[in-house]
Amino acid sequence: MSEPSPSLLEVFENPFPQRNYTIDTVCPEFTSLCPKTGQPDFGTLTISYVPDKLCFELKSLKMYLQQYRNHGAFYERVTNQILDDLVEVTQPRSMKLEAAFTPRGGIRTTVTVEYPDGK
Repeated sequence: MSEPSPSLLEVFENPFPQRNYTIDTVCPEFTSLCPKTGQPDFGTLTISYVPDKLCFELKSLKMYLQQYRNHGAFYERVTNQILDDLVEVTQPRSMKLEAAFTPRGGIRTTVTVEYPDGK
């Protein structure tokens, strides 16, 4: 299975870097593969961030996330990797990613990660 690359992510200059404001992006059709069964996992990603100098471009985000359709990884790894990649390219003041996966076998899982680390 292929390894997703953050090189597809594009950024643009924040038009209001002097102001703290939150951008919420919802991706309701996220798909990855279960590493145990190879079956698809479906979920909704909600990305909330306060940009600093850069914002991510939405079409490039879509192309980046589509790489996960052929990538096998547990929910926890997928969620943390996406956050790491987005933080790497945008260097935000803060970012939170919530990955709410649809039920499988009667169990629903949501993984939430934050930058800087929420403690």
